[in-house]
Amino acid sequence: MRTDRKRASDRWILTAMTFILAGLAQGCTGNAAVKGHVPAPFQPGEPPAATFQVLSYHDVRHDLDDDLDPDRYAVSTERLVEHIEWLLENGHTFVSLDDLFMAEGGEAPLPPGAVLLTFDDGLRSFYTQVFPILQLYQASAVVAVVGSWLDAPPGWTLEYAGIGTLTRDDFVSWDELREMQASGLVEVATHTYDMHRGVLGNPFGNEQPAAVTRIYDPESGSYESEESYRARIRQDLKRASRRIEEELGAPPRAVAWPFGAYSGVAEEIADELGLSISFGLQAKPRVLDPSDPAGAGLKGTPRYLVTANSPVEDFSWFLRRYVSEKPPVRVVHVDLDYMYDADPVQMERNLDILLDRIQALRPTTVYLQAFADPEGDGTAAELYFPNRHLPVRADIFNRVAWQLKTRVDVEVFAWMPLLAFELPDPARNDALSVKRWERFRAVPSRPDYRRLSPWIPEARRIIHEIYEDLGRAAAFDGILFHDDAYLNDEEDASAFPGEPGRLPKAREKTMALLDLTHEVAETVRRYRPEIRTARNLYARVVLEPHSEEWFAQSFELSLERYDQTAVMAMPYLEGARNPERWLDRLVRKVAETPGGLEGTVFELQAVDWRAPRPVPAERIAAWMHRLERQGAIHFGYYPDDFIRGLPALETVRRVLSVEEYPWPER
Repeated sequence: MRTDRKRASDRWILTAMTFILAGLAQGCTGNAAVKGHVPAPFQPGEPPAATFQVLSYHDVRHDLDDDLDPDRYAVSTERLVEHIEWLLENGHTFVSLDDLFMAEGGEAPLPPGAVLLTFDDGLRSFYTQVFPILQLYQASAVVAVVGSWLDAPPGWTLEYAGIGTLTRDDFVSWDELREMQASGLVEVATHTYDMHRGVLGNPFGNEQPAAVTRIYDPESGSYESEESYRARIRQDLKRASRRIEEELGAPPRAVAWPFGAYSGVAEEIADELGLSISFGLQAKPRVLDPSDPAGAGLKGTPRYLVTANSPVEDFSWFLRRYVSEKPPVRVVHVDLDYMYDADPVQMERNLDILLDRIQALRPTTVYLQAFADPEGDGTAAELYFPNRHLPVRADIFNRVAWQLKTRVDVEVFAWMPLLAFELPDPARNDALSVKRWERFRAVPSRPDYRRLSPWIPEARRIIHEIYEDLGRAAAFDGILFHDDAYLNDEEDASAFPGEPGRLPKAREKTMALLDLTHEVAETVRRYRPEIRTARNLYARVVLEPHSEEWFAQSFELSLERYDQTAVMAMPYLEGARNPERWLDRLVRKVAETPGGLEGTVFELQAVDWRAPRPVPAERIAAWMHRLERQGAIHFGYYPDDFIRGLPALETVRRVLSVEEYPWPER
């Protein structure tokens, strides 16, 4: 146990005042919170008064080893004071949960620059270091405590990342919480009772956040059922709330989800139990929208996680980077088919190769195949995650996505078909398929993909359930809808089965596909609330807008509906005689559409499928440079053959890596 975590009441005010005086000596105001202080006016372009930000701190220590401390989530006491001083000097106001509830209910507006301070885990430093500072500034804060840690018996220990072994004495006591709550400055939230831990999330031994993971049972080879998952979440939150009410006299009103991981299902249960506000860990402000349903504005409230003992320069720059600023996206599009092997040992080797390569390439995003397509025809007859409708080739999507997210620190989008699912029963597949008219008879239409019809309710149900199972089974950041989401000008007779010759109009088909992608994304958000969406579009849709008649795809509507529009910038696939001029023309057409460059990811080809042969890495790198010179912001390539090391890593990395092309200058 660390001795600096022992109760140190006689050092409370002395510690805080020492750092306040240090701030005064360095030119800080030190009295920014006293009566009469006038906040600096907000500059144009900053968020409106309805916007608030939430900061998430953890340990606060006076002996921190600057930004080299093993605990990357800790900040020094002096640095916390500097953060508070900067916030006050720049027109921010500290608010409480009461302020948020009143603003959300329309009872009182939030002040400009509203900031809520939160401190997770209930470490003793919140009492010895933070509470005196809150008293001096008369600033409100929320402390989120883990019930099982506070109820731990003598002799209990916890391995706490970055710190080592902690004991019960390293956390606040119930008496200390009562004292702080009585001050009116501190509100106690739950950090769950016993979900601040990992649980077994797949057959490969990955531990994943308990609040969102269906626990895998290696003995039975099965996953926790939906009913068991719900019961576990409910039992934990009820116990957490009951203990806080027993000790502090009132149940908590807020839950801070461990690791920032939560699901729509968990949020519903929390709301039913009176936890009306919940906190994640997404780095963005929250805007209260009066048109939201009651309480909706406080669900999944994002927080800025303060790490690495951020100096004020980094802290302030980070807070001013609002969501309208989109850093460059660099994509590597990966086939899990390349990794799959019937030999589990070889498959693990293949995974290591993939992780090492992505680590070296340093993209921002991996579009990761979640369906099996060993034939290369784009139709999913098997999947890489447990589901109700198709065979599982191997339960590896969650494993690979989790390793990419946690070991390589990239965002993972699940690459999935929208319609191209081939059910095991051929007759059923035919009955539910996209159709064309052959004389007076509707027959399955399969010019490229075998697709289920968006107009047949049973087909839509199957699609929804496949995506629902994906959301339950894996941790990922977004969905990339495959290029199978199209309908040509002779499809879809399934919309009018009793009216020979009748077909939906082109815009009706476009909207039907857009609406279906929105619906399935909402289905996934029940389990992964923060997922974003991307959609593959054919380049001709951009170059020839009238081609909506042939594809039921619209570039303009795609920009409106999806976070990313992944345009297939593949000149050889399109038979371009001069690939470079073709790419120039494509970028110009994208730029002509408002928001086009900001919303488009240009996906280059790494294979010339018509030859067939790999595209040389030097050519891909030259294309990337050319895209940038023409104004493109986001780009990547498909496929990455990580087994053979194609395209050549060093050549592509120089252009693709976010380390070479960081975010805009501060």
